[in-house]
Amino acid sequence: MSMIGVGLIGYGLGGRVFHAPFVSATDGLELRAVVSRDPAKVHADIPGVPVVPDVATLLARPDIDLVVVSSPDAFHAEHALAAIGAGKHVLVDKPFATSLADARQVAAAGERAGVQLTIFQNRRWDADFLTLRRLIAEGQLGEIVHFESHFDRWRPDPAKVWKEAREGGSWFDLGPHLVDQALCLFGRPDAVTADIATLRDDAPAPDWFHVLLHYPRRRVILHSSKLAADHGLRFAVHGTGGSWIKHGLDTQEPAILAGADLAGADFGLDPRPGMLTTGDPAAPRPVDNARGDYAQFWRALASALSGDGPNPVPASEALEVIEILDAALRSAGQGRTVAL
Repeated sequence: MSMIGVGLIGYGLGGRVFHAPFVSATDGLELRAVVSRDPAKVHADIPGVPVVPDVATLLARPDIDLVVVSSPDAFHAEHALAAIGAGKHVLVDKPFATSLADARQVAAAGERAGVQLTIFQNRRWDADFLTLRRLIAEGQLGEIVHFESHFDRWRPDPAKVWKEAREGGSWFDLGPHLVDQALCLFGRPDAVTADIATLRDDAPAPDWFHVLLHYPRRRVILHSSKLAADHGLRFAVHGTGGSWIKHGLDTQEPAILAGADLAGADFGLDPRPGMLTTGDPAAPRPVDNARGDYAQFWRALASALSGDGPNPVPASEALEVIEILDAALRSAGQGRTVAL
């Protein structure tokens, strides 16, 4: 495999936790430059990497094959289009645009240019989600009829950061993860009914959502609140063969923040098993989790860029996520169910 030169736009949480460490740990990828206004912050983690002051300087470098867009959401489409225009392959953080029109424009530009456009939907490789996919594939839950996916937090005081004020609020922050997972499991719904609200004092954008995806014989609930002191519930899944209830979030992000070795024996392990109930409702039993594996995404990306495998998250799949996000905003704003 020839080495793929990577340029990273942005060194906030996404750049320093979800991108730079995995680029460095993935065979075939090499981080060659970072766009940041704070070189000292970058060099504290990656001493030798060049830090450039702007996107144009990064795109002018001939040794950059893949551009990772990890800038604030409002710049995702602009930076992706610039990278595509420079003939680079592009990986964009979710959401890959803040409007459906911009998402379609980016996807069309990537297709015309013949470059690979990939969207970073990393929570497909969470330990709990991989476990759920295995249980469904094995038929242990039967036909899923009721599915709840929660991403709650206890943050009663809004922080004065751009993420709290992002367009779409928490629906465009956490919603892309929950929507993408639902689409992976069940495909496109028939309709969306959404309630999206701002419940905290002085919150600059929505911080609560409850979104219902309608399927012919299934209901999918996507829920998040930043005023949930008890925020342990992650999944509640009920099928014709049983139920699976999971508390606790995937451990990979906090482990990286704590300085864990990505190759460590414990990395990706979620010690809190979900509880599976089949037959007798009085006898739930714990189910060991699969190992969370964000590195699998990066290995797949490197293989795809080398022509040895498919794009792990193509723009066509991410565009469906944006369509659901957009439909939910219209549903909440108009107080009605929106057909797809």
